Amino acid sequence: MSLKNNILDLRKRKEEIKKGGGEEAIEKQAQMGKLTARERILAILDENSFHEYDIFVEHSARDFGMEAKVLHGDGVIIGTGTIYNKPVCIFAQDFTVAGGSLGLMHAQKITKIMDHSLKMRVPLIGINDSGGARIQEGVNSLAGYGEIFFRNTLASGVIPQISVILGPCAGGAVYSPALTDFVFVVENISKMFITGPSVIKSVLGEDISMEDLGGARVHAEITGNAHFYAANEQECFEQIKKLITYIPWNNEQKPQPFPAKPPKKVKVEKIVPSDPKLPYDMRDIIKAITDGSDFFEIMEHFAPNILIGFGRMEGETVGFVANQPMVLAGVLDTDSSDKAARFIRFCDAFNIPIVTLEDLPGYLPGVDQEHSGVIRHGAKILYAYSEATVPKITVILRKAYGGGYIAMNSRHLRADFVFAWPTAEIAVMGPEGAANIVFRKEIMEAEDPEAMRQQKIQEYKEKFANPYVAAAKGYIDEVIEPEETRSRILHALKVSKNKNISMPVKKHGIPPF
Repeated sequence: MSLKNNILDLRKRKEEIKKGGGEEAIEKQAQMGKLTARERILAILDENSFHEYDIFVEHSARDFGMEAKVLHGDGVIIGTGTIYNKPVCIFAQDFTVAGGSLGLMHAQKITKIMDHSLKMRVPLIGINDSGGARIQEGVNSLAGYGEIFFRNTLASGVIPQISVILGPCAGGAVYSPALTDFVFVVENISKMFITGPSVIKSVLGEDISMEDLGGARVHAEITGNAHFYAANEQECFEQIKKLITYIPWNNEQKPQPFPAKPPKKVKVEKIVPSDPKLPYDMRDIIKAITDGSDFFEIMEHFAPNILIGFGRMEGETVGFVANQPMVLAGVLDTDSSDKAARFIRFCDAFNIPIVTLEDLPGYLPGVDQEHSGVIRHGAKILYAYSEATVPKITVILRKAYGGGYIAMNSRHLRADFVFAWPTAEIAVMGPEGAANIVFRKEIMEAEDPEAMRQQKIQEYKEKFANPYVAAAKGYIDEVIEPEETRSRILHALKVSKNKNISMPVKKHGIPPF
């Protein structure tokens, strides 16, 4: 056969494989409101940048009639490309081919691109759309999942790992996304669960829809398994591309700087009410100090009493952790502690400075929280801040009570800079509760107990409802005016840019998982 004929044959083979499971399967995918695997890859990557590998791989199963089946590419597409001209590795499961089920060769294709991403130190993007393990391949499917999980763990903290759930992701398959850094879900398309509705019905006798069991909203709002929620696939792809601009390509680099932009002109002090009992939206504070007033929030719908996300200051990426007084007065609880701790560890692993904005009355009290393990979960945020070696800057706006004061990157957890507004209140607890305990006898014995109680509350406020006692001890570096917040943070970031500290030599610590 001539070279020309060989080339024509190659093209024909590729075109046939690119049809996936065939026109009928592709049409069914479209009817479900889903793009094909290749369409998804091309929508995420720069135009004409995708290079596919292992396109001719086929399954090697020989049981249950599998030897007669041709599964183009074995139901997964792998390759490399660029996003904003920077290289990434990517794979996408093809639901049109055997429901995207995972067999041995399918898994080997995924692990091959995972090995490439780790070796080349570039981000890995995985698009999940699969019915789960390929039953006909038995233990080989389970082995494939194990190999994937092991590589997720190896790559953790070395390269960014992004999971996109664009269809079912069931059974053991869910653990790979859970091991990655960011999980994206799309309304009416994403489904994640260990056991499906039919299993639950047969075991527990309960009827539940797939959406209610593990739909996009469930994981964005209730379980905390998803970091980004989108209304459609295109919005999801835009979120991925925006995230990529904030993070570095690996743990030996820093995020790419952008041209600096001033924030919109807002009087910061006017955002926070003078009455400490009134709430406000901490997002407004963050946007008042970031470049272009831009804040890229993460896990917006889960544990909303704490905010996490990225912003830029003088063009450099900064990770923000902030109490949200609009929800539960910004208290820490089991979910918010988990949410913040994981983000802190990501920032530390990938050289992103952390700015903490503090306003909370402490940890959430109650039997439910105690029984949910608030001690263990709450300790995670303490561990994450203490372990982090990137620049750590804290600004106390109003309340900083009890364990919450310590946990939110206090001087005692080795914050590099701690600033406080004149409205800051730093104490073991709020004035009302403290007065009831400290002056209990005097209040009870007074002719007018309520008047005495109010008097003692005022005494306590005068002593602790300000930042000067803590500043006198050196726990606060500087009491600043609210309008100075951005300039003080910028200076602190500049000073600590080359921060270099050593930690005790050890294999690894043991976080309160």
